[in-house]
Amino acid sequence: MNQKNVSASNAGEISLGGELPVYRLGFGAMRLTGEGIWGPPKDRKSALAVLRRAVELDINFIDTADSYGPYVNEELIAEALYPYPPGLVIATKGGWNRPGPNQWTHDATPSHLRKAVEGSLKRLRLDRIDVYQLHVPDPVVSFDTSVETLAELRNQGKIRFVALSNVTQEHIERARRIVPIASVQNRYSFADREWDYVVDYCQRNRLAYIPWFPLGAGKVAGEVLNRVAEAHNASPTQIALAWLLRRSPFMLPIPGTSSVEHLEQNVSAASLALTNEEFGELSDVNELVGSR
Repeated sequence: MNQKNVSASNAGEISLGGELPVYRLGFGAMRLTGEGIWGPPKDRKSALAVLRRAVELDINFIDTADSYGPYVNEELIAEALYPYPPGLVIATKGGWNRPGPNQWTHDATPSHLRKAVEGSLKRLRLDRIDVYQLHVPDPVVSFDTSVETLAELRNQGKIRFVALSNVTQEHIERARRIVPIASVQNRYSFADREWDYVVDYCQRNRLAYIPWFPLGAGKVAGEVLNRVAEAHNASPTQIALAWLLRRSPFMLPIPGTSSVEHLEQNVSAASLALTNEEFGELSDVNELVGSR
């Protein structure tokens, strides 16, 4: 594909909270850390290059979290991109502690979330975070209390929009009674459709749905997928991304990578147009890879 035509803008646009327009193919920065999502990346120069290339490809939505590293991921984004280009939306998250590699412990207490927001503001060099996500409900802290804390921080001007991650429809409905919710980020991919009903709920309520693990952690395969990929002279992963974009107009995939080449391949998927028949065939595969 001609590199001049590779642009996230080909995915179309969505408005977060009715105020923040972004292209519907973003970048998940989590992989730009060390093994176990811990410490700095093995190749810092390459990580910075990936972030800069993402912006060159018109990606204007970057997803991160204070727990990625921890802290390293947010610092890399600021190092690579600050001062930020106009229109770039950085979404971050809080609600985890990181005692070590591949270790995550809950902490969505009000005191932790307030500290987390202040830390993210400092590391990202921002006066206000455009989209701040509760990373996950804390089983020993009232969910409403966590959301109320983020609503207070929004009222203080430190957060523009509150968002949620790893939640059920009930969580979303409860949160929306407290504060407007801009987006929901749950696991979802062509190969993993457990949260189909949340995707549908978000579409009905015009909330952006941000699938994490949008490529299914290498599970993208199958006869139908491979056949469609061959017809488009594309890879199965590109077709899987094209399917996500077609699945809902409120879908905002954030495929992550530590490779510039892989980044360009992902963004190329934004210009793939599946036929109605192809989309239907791929969607029917849900019987094989869907709800379990």
